[in-house]
Amino acid sequence: MSNSLKIYGVPMSQACRSLIWLLLNKKIKFELILTMPGSKQENGTRHPSYLEKFPNATIPALEDSDTGFLLSESHAIMCYLCNKHEWYDFYPKEIEARAKVDDFLHYHHRKVKEASLAYFAPKVRTDLNLPENLIEISRKSFNDSLNALETNWLNKNKFITGDNVTLADLAAYVEIGQLRDCYTNLYDFKELPNIQRWIEDMTNVDGHDDAHLVLKELGDISVSPPAMEDIAKANITGFKKILELSS
Repeated sequence: MSNSLKIYGVPMSQACRSLIWLLLNKKIKFELILTMPGSKQENGTRHPSYLEKFPNATIPALEDSDTGFLLSESHAIMCYLCNKHEWYDFYPKEIEARAKVDDFLHYHHRKVKEASLAYFAPKVRTDLNLPENLIEISRKSFNDSLNALETNWLNKNKFITGDNVTLADLAAYVEIGQLRDCYTNLYDFKELPNIQRWIEDMTNVDGHDDAHLVLKELGDISVSPPAMEDIAKANITGFKKILELSS
């Protein structure tokens, strides 16, 4: 297969990691183009050349250089790739099973995804100067979502929508898993046995370690925010590993 697939983003991005994880799992060749969120520089999402292709100015983004097809938003990209390549293990073919995955992916945005705004961003993106009340609202929303996962989804199923890993699990794990003590150490999951079990199961999904190398390099940031140099170094290390595996 030709390496015509371009993915714009950075390994530190949660949304990018879910997509990268899927592609590494499926051993699909792709080119990861480092693209900085919010930057107006040439390699940034606010640069005119990027906005011309992707007006919503987000990462990740997909470009198929063979067809010129462009697509933004991690969930849309992952669903598209699963449809295109018939990866029914991650995105079921049966309509009701697929609807359950879609259900969680829609729910995810203002619930599980709040992990980044509540815990990760205040440490890694200190430049954003996030208001404390916004952080607190995000923490409540995220904690509510963890309780729902613990007492409902993962109390009934091995994975979020059933017995098998789907896109719902990839999307949720990159948010929840980044807070583990072996990575940033920003959340204690000891009171959540179902989530702890699920986390362990997710670490065994092929591609996990390579997609999350960036967090291993970043390390524990629970005491103080990391230096920009350390964030950049972790991103580059993760990028080089992905480049090695995807080309």
